[in-house]
Amino acid sequence: MSPVDVSVALAPADLQAVPKLLEDMTKDLGKLNAEDQEARHEFLLKARTLVQSLETPRETMIKHCWAQAGALAGLQLGVDTGLWKLMAKNGDEPQKVGDLADALGIEKPLLSRMMRHLGAMGYVVEVGEDVYKTNNFSKSLSIPIIGDGYLPMLSGGSCGAMRFPEYARKNNWREPTDAHNTAMHYAYNTKLDFFARQHEIGYGEHFNHHMGGYRQGRLPWMDPSFYPVKERLIEGADSSPDVPFLIDIGGSVGHDVSQFLKMWPDHPGKLVLQDLGVVVNQIKDLDPGIQRMEYDFHAPQPLKGARAYYMHSCLHDWPDSVCLSILGRIKEAMKPGYSKLLINENVIPTEDAWWETTALDMVMLTYFASRERTRTDWENLMEKAGLKIVKIYGGGHGVESLLEIELA
Repeated sequence: MSPVDVSVALAPADLQAVPKLLEDMTKDLGKLNAEDQEARHEFLLKARTLVQSLETPRETMIKHCWAQAGALAGLQLGVDTGLWKLMAKNGDEPQKVGDLADALGIEKPLLSRMMRHLGAMGYVVEVGEDVYKTNNFSKSLSIPIIGDGYLPMLSGGSCGAMRFPEYARKNNWREPTDAHNTAMHYAYNTKLDFFARQHEIGYGEHFNHHMGGYRQGRLPWMDPSFYPVKERLIEGADSSPDVPFLIDIGGSVGHDVSQFLKMWPDHPGKLVLQDLGVVVNQIKDLDPGIQRMEYDFHAPQPLKGARAYYMHSCLHDWPDSVCLSILGRIKEAMKPGYSKLLINENVIPTEDAWWETTALDMVMLTYFASRERTRTDWENLMEKAGLKIVKIYGGGHGVESLLEIELA
């Protein structure tokens, strides 16, 4: 028997908080603008708390167990069939489900049920029986870097989260640390890691697009207001054109190194993008000023003595034991007193963490048996690797920091 009476689940979660929340939101309304992200974030958190206060716990449970799962099924179906691209192409006028179903080869009753739920959830706009309009969200799903991530992250990986209780029970409730025995492996009964599995099931390019979307709206690390590139990297660097200047290790299709080239076109030396062959061979458009190189970061680093070795969102995919191996390969290639390792990742606070960062930590936990690291975690990892953190440059809420690291 529960120690709590069921009446608790049938009343609004915190109705007494609503007047103060509304008062605060009204007072802060004048601060809202597209440029002030901090003000928008604060308002968004208050709005979330308002909804949670008004909902009954029973309604929240139904939302989690039924509504959100069904909505995600519909959103993924729309990405996979091209629904969102078709609706965006058709424009802002009302669109009939029958016409959309015929154009896409979907049976109308199936699409009708999916659209009805997505309309009820607010992801499209219902204007009549089986007639819908797009909104900014559904329009955005037609953009590959926004919509494509739904397939690898949900269909291709989220069963690890959904079946995590079974996995954790089987592992006696211990924190997972084995990169080859994760909840994702358990849920999909696979021996492949997350990235290899995405390529096997045809979602490799979708995941690359997702990484492009993940970076949108964030201040890039090479912006002078974030990290002093000129003072810390360019000044004192070998200016010989054949000497490696910045090596983007595990850089996917080149999002970061391309942005670096745009912001610092007069850099010394060479820019190099390194990733697995299956990744770099997908690249369709890369500036000729960037050298592409097939490379597995578990292997010896072929480019020695670069000014900077850079990694973005790589180490968080791996538990410490694997990270030490990866860092060891970089350390072997670094030139004492000259080379730097730049790690562009979250430094998660132990209190008041931002929800995007904690969400990513759950992805790491359930897909990779890894983690988003705290400052102490990073310091301990670098010490074990024979490296030292010179300084951590912060990027703000939900934005990765930049750790500048040298040989110890």
